[in-house]
Amino acid sequence: MSLPKEILSPARSPNASLGSISESPSRSSLIPNPIITKRTRTLSMLELALEHPVEHGVIKSFCRVKGHGFIKKDDGDDIFVHVSDIDGEYVPRVGDEVSFRKLQIPPKMEKYQAVHVQITNFTPEVHQRWTSPLTPEEGREGSRPGSPTSNKTN
Repeated sequence: MSLPKEILSPARSPNASLGSISESPSRSSLIPNPIITKRTRTLSMLELALEHPVEHGVIKSFCRVKGHGFIKKDDGDDIFVHVSDIDGEYVPRVGDEVSFRKLQIPPKMEKYQAVHVQITNFTPEVHQRWTSPLTPEEGREGSRPGSPTSNKTN
């Protein structure tokens, strides 16, 4: 079965940016989702992650703008977490209890990172959804020291 030519090569309007596609309402499913998807992993890497037991910990730090943070495991050690490895619709906050599996980080396979991260107990603060606009606080977290946005005083 071959796909229609318009599916293989969507038409672009003259005013469209490089990332947008001109489309009719019937093709709305082709609009890319703004949420970052999981990084591509081989089947063997996914199987390795499933071999590790589910562990628990608490979010120690997480920066939505930078896309990563750390979990303090129940044994006291910290483990890296990437935004693409968080399951669910809410952005984690410091103090959230999470469950995860660990996976070795290529290419050296010397360190671990948390994957399949799920928030199991939310802190009382309001949690933002991934699709929500950045809060002013999140915007400041992502700015570089010395940049105009990090030195603003109102």
